[in-house]
Amino acid sequence: MTKLNVVAVTGSLHAPSKTIALVEAILAELGAQLPIDAHLIKLNELGPSFAGVLTRPELPENVERELQRIETADLLVVASPVYRASFTGLFKHLFDFVDQYALVDTPILLAATGGSERHALIIEHQFRPLFSFFQALTLPLGIYAHDSDFTDYTVSSTFLKDRIRKVVERSLPLINSNFAEKQDIAKVLDGRVVREPEAAPAHVPIRLLS
Repeated sequence: MTKLNVVAVTGSLHAPSKTIALVEAILAELGAQLPIDAHLIKLNELGPSFAGVLTRPELPENVERELQRIETADLLVVASPVYRASFTGLFKHLFDFVDQYALVDTPILLAATGGSERHALIIEHQFRPLFSFFQALTLPLGIYAHDSDFTDYTVSSTFLKDRIRKVVERSLPLINSNFAEKQDIAKVLDGRVVREPEAAPAHVPIRLLS
């Protein structure tokens, strides 16, 4: 079975990080339920390479490679800690370089971490509008975790583990159907499948009223 190309982006500015731990737990659950090839982009590592860059042609090769991974992913997992009531500026700066039409119909699983439950609406108020601009397919359920869900930067909350499992399970139909359609389109484009032309509508004689 063809593996799903999953790319994850974490907006945390330091490590160890609860956000990174959350994304790793999501990737582990995805891998338990789907054949995937996962790649994790950590902005605490990549950020210094592009933080001061203003245009895409100026980006170093390592950042350009990561952007191309994002733009060609079958599934994106994106997460950021809540910072000033939004995702981190570096997270937004990275997606400012992504081609406007590269993520059309790409499934995206949204996740975030914060100090308390009061920040849980970041997924609806910040993440969804951003990826709606890209015309991406944001999955219906997101994952928010707060500080008490972790122990030593590891997911320890039973509730959060169940939430991750349920979100992945509920997302599978959309992910699988999107991936299948993408493969079908690729086969047609490279000539492996030839679609039968649609039959012309039958000619119906028109009777003129006398």
